[in-house]
Amino acid sequence: MPVPPKSVQNNAKKALEAREQATPSKRAMTRVGLARANQLAKGEDVSINTLRRMVNYLSRARPNYDRAKAKGLAAKDSPAIQAYLGWGGPAALTWARSQLNKSE
Repeated sequence: MPVPPKSVQNNAKKALEAREQATPSKRAMTRVGLARANQLAKGEDVSINTLRRMVNYLSRARPNYDRAKAKGLAAKDSPAIQAYLGWGGPAALTWARSQLNKSE
């Protein structure tokens, strides 16, 4: 099972830090999202099934992330940015797709 690259780990760490700094009304991530952020931040192995879920989520959530970034929001002020980075951010989408391509 592949280990996430440092860029993905760092994005997940940023999300967890931003969530901690955010006011309660701006805290993002479901239990699944928090579990994924912690897994990625720790650099733990990622299964093929999880890679598929990552690609699915990151592809679906990208427009929300892009809109928040375009508004100049910081992660602590944007649940969309927190959640997206929690799943590893843009670097994770590229990485997860490449890992899935290698496995097929």
